Amino acid sequence: MGRKPIVIGIAGGSGSGKTSVTKAIYEQFRGHSILLLEQDYYYKDQTHLPMKQRLQTNYDHPLAFDNDLLLDHIQQLLQYNPIEKPVYDYKLHTRSNDTIHVEPKDVVILEGILVLEDERLRNLMDIKLFVDTDADIRIIRRMLRDIKERGRSLDSVVEQYVSVVRPMHNQFIEPTKRYADLIVPEGGQNYVAIDLMVTKIQTILEEKAIL
Repeated sequence: MGRKPIVIGIAGGSGSGKTSVTKAIYEQFRGHSILLLEQDYYYKDQTHLPMKQRLQTNYDHPLAFDNDLLLDHIQQLLQYNPIEKPVYDYKLHTRSNDTIHVEPKDVVILEGILVLEDERLRNLMDIKLFVDTDADIRIIRRMLRDIKERGRSLDSVVEQYVSVVRPMHNQFIEPTKRYADLIVPEGGQNYVAIDLMVTKIQTILEEKAIL
């Protein structure tokens, strides 16, 4: 068998710090053969739905994601084929006509709240991480982000958290922790866990270079 890229899955709730962990690992290998694939880019196309229905989309539910396309793209990358990553338009609540050209690399980091939920995706992963952060920290981070970056009101953020984010986390995201090879407490502040991952990836890259 020839060489194939390794796939690292990084999951965790909204505001857990999974993106910080992902970026910290990615930055250590900037300029090397590594790429980042965000699950957020793979929300389903909703052009066939009227805007009223699009606005009701629950983005924290597994059915919101086009995992078939994501699975196909990862399989293409595993064969060292390039892909056209979709772009999601959050203003129109559907997929954009634009795509992003992605060249294959030796390491693929797949990051998102539900990347460990789909068994088909898990089966393609060599390493699975779950970033585990207390709920009070996660809601505060989400509040700050949505108010500062997305112009949301405090009331709307709290309402969404109570009615959608929290129940979806408890029902779908938290249970995927059991699939993780490594549970990382406190997200991007856990430098020991990040160093462990960097060392592991470095070892794999060196082995590939030898092969």
